Amino acid sequence: MTLVDRFLKYVSFDTQSDESTGLTPSTPKQMVFAEYLKTELESLGLEDITLDEHGYLFATLPANIDKKVPTIGFIAHMDTSPDMTGKDVTPRIVKGYDGTDIVLCAEENIILSPAQFPELLDHKGEDLIVTNGKTLLGADDKAGIAEIVSAIVYLKEHPEIKHGKIRIGFNPDEEIGEGAHKFDVGKFGCEWAYTMDGGEVGELEFENFNAAAAKITFKGRNVHPGYAKNKMINSIRVANQFIAMLPSMETPEQTEGYEGFYHLISIQGDVEQSTVSYIIRDHDRAKFEKRKEEIKRLVAEINTEYGEGTATLELRDQYYNMREKIEPVMHIIDTAFAAMEAVGVKPNVKPIRGGTDGAQLSFKGLPCPNIFAGGLNFHGRYEFVPIQNMEKAMNVIVKIAELVASK
Repeated sequence: MTLVDRFLKYVSFDTQSDESTGLTPSTPKQMVFAEYLKTELESLGLEDITLDEHGYLFATLPANIDKKVPTIGFIAHMDTSPDMTGKDVTPRIVKGYDGTDIVLCAEENIILSPAQFPELLDHKGEDLIVTNGKTLLGADDKAGIAEIVSAIVYLKEHPEIKHGKIRIGFNPDEEIGEGAHKFDVGKFGCEWAYTMDGGEVGELEFENFNAAAAKITFKGRNVHPGYAKNKMINSIRVANQFIAMLPSMETPEQTEGYEGFYHLISIQGDVEQSTVSYIIRDHDRAKFEKRKEEIKRLVAEINTEYGEGTATLELRDQYYNMREKIEPVMHIIDTAFAAMEAVGVKPNVKPIRGGTDGAQLSFKGLPCPNIFAGGLNFHGRYEFVPIQNMEKAMNVIVKIAELVASK
């Protein structure tokens, strides 16, 4: 089975995660995919294959070299985003992309166009796997899984490439921020690992956001509107007042690079009670803490104006910037950098404007930077992945294994 065949098979599994269930895996369909992968890894002759009740699948490619070599790992996640359906994914290969619009769904006039997605033009002449415009594709992160499995197969078929013990790990629920929660780092048994979960070719990431979630509930006082003067407190208006108090230029649509933000992700309510939910992000830990303090200050300000208990805040940290855990072992970044250059990929070291399982794993004792998997426009109908991107990612995995053994 080729790399492309693997990927096309993997995206046929519907593996959306769901943060509302409180289970791990959060959806039973992720376990269906895990069982399939377990069977495939068994057929490939890998060793120490384990699949636990929470959907964490580990396997080993034994070393083919006598000298002591660090055990390294490669990790990818099995779930797809809840943002759009992953059921009945119908991929199509656009061979030798010519730079024009790609009609994904003619009857609904869904078009993947370089006018809206100029990154398409970086892949002229390449073979693009696209959706039918009705689902996401699932390259995030089934491209990563396909690349890891294909790289392992390549190493098995080319014993002249010397490598140490390699562990692979596939986990559920990354898309809902829980992929590393029950990941047994001790059982995985690596000195360090790489998640294959980035986007464009060359991405190499060891910085990510510090992240928190905030939920503010506003209590109102409902009175007949004809007699409401000086009596009614409309919780919807209070919620809107709070929203307006946060800086309008510090939102996702106004920021880039290392700039943090407050992101309003939901609002619901009526006169009696309204709730707003935010995610808070910043690469800089001190700025991150200040953002949380600002949320607390504004909640207090609302309570001063409308009465104590009008606004109630639930605030929790989600994950932290892995940079502080990677900097002491920068040789693992140097190795990935050298591997990319060796296979003709220009490294692009950049901060992740998001999170990654690697961040949580790094804080659990497994340094784990992130490498490109090659897909673009994740989480929606316009997602696509150039086949050449996946091939390069696979080659990087092989080269990392070779470089670690040669040192």
